[in-house]
Amino acid sequence: MAYLAGQRSVAVNTQKTALNAAVFLYRQFLGMELRELQFGKVSKGRRLPVVFSHGEAMAVIGRLSGHHRLAVSLMYGAGLRVMEAVRLRVRDLDFEQQCLFGARGER
Repeated sequence: MAYLAGQRSVAVNTQKTALNAAVFLYRQFLGMELRELQFGKVSKGRRLPVVFSHGEAMAVIGRLSGHHRLAVSLMYGAGLRVMEAVRLRVRDLDFEQQCLFGARGER
């Protein structure tokens, strides 16, 4: 556990998974109960995702044309994921109301 935390710098959930696996091994296969373990958990802080600024996004969209520009504009403007944009159908669009319909028909 100390190796995972110190040398490998793994995430907290990875440390928990390894600990649960060790406890399972000892209980189920070796028939032994583990006593109190002495190791320190290292918690890594969450990193904020790197995102485009509005200007950077507009610069990228400005370089595109055709259906690529349409798809990327929809993804940016409506917050769609790639597969959500790829799976869009004409009937998912309401040009009059200027909205998109989800997979179950919700706006």
